[in-house]
Amino acid sequence: MHGTRADNARLVEELLAGLPDGAAAECLVCPPFVYLQEVGRLVRDTPVQLGAQDVCAEAQGAFTGEVSAAMLRDVGCAYVIVGHSERRWIYHESDQLVARKFAAAQAKGLVPILCVGEQLAEREAQRTEQVVGRQLDAVLELCGVSALHEAVIAYEPVWAIGTGRSATPAQAQAVHAFIRERVAARDAKIAAATRVLYGGSVKASNAAELFSQPDVDGGLIGGASLNAEEFLAILAACGSR
Repeated sequence: MHGTRADNARLVEELLAGLPDGAAAECLVCPPFVYLQEVGRLVRDTPVQLGAQDVCAEAQGAFTGEVSAAMLRDVGCAYVIVGHSERRWIYHESDQLVARKFAAAQAKGLVPILCVGEQLAEREAQRTEQVVGRQLDAVLELCGVSALHEAVIAYEPVWAIGTGRSATPAQAQAVHAFIRERVAARDAKIAAATRVLYGGSVKASNAAELFSQPDVDGGLIGGASLNAEEFLAILAACGSR
């Protein structure tokens, strides 16, 4: 929950100005709901795609304050984040609700970015795989493994978000490999093709090492995305992997 209309315009303009011709990495921005249409106009006909930060699990109806997948498509979104750690832990969204949001997004042609990850106490209790597996399985059981054809997975270690801490490249790789193996148990071909992003305090200073890991396909960038120079450096690191 950052930024103003002026901040957004400046950030997007700086981002677009700094994008190299023929950039190798895909790039999208996910502003707050109230700024989606305006940011969508700024990135229209550019390599930058538009995504939303959340979506309602219901298709339509009397759900005051919610935003449906159809509405997001209507303002130009191609992607939407579901199950972000802040939605899970602050707003107590269950694995089942996140799975329903994933399904609702796909039903209207949006690509869901499914976030999974553990809290510090869960990591210290060596429950990372149990937690991440449970979160992933909720979607696989509701939607089937074929749904990952048109989806992205993002691993967010909750203990490394907004804390300045980051999982080491080896720690990130271990969980990403686990995610891919979990999917491969159902369909090896889909597992190999699924993009798995890392989303825990990625910065220009650590991006290249994180993205060099074999199962880390890119990043879901938080605070660093609010600085165009920093974000462009991360994007360059992703494009060179």
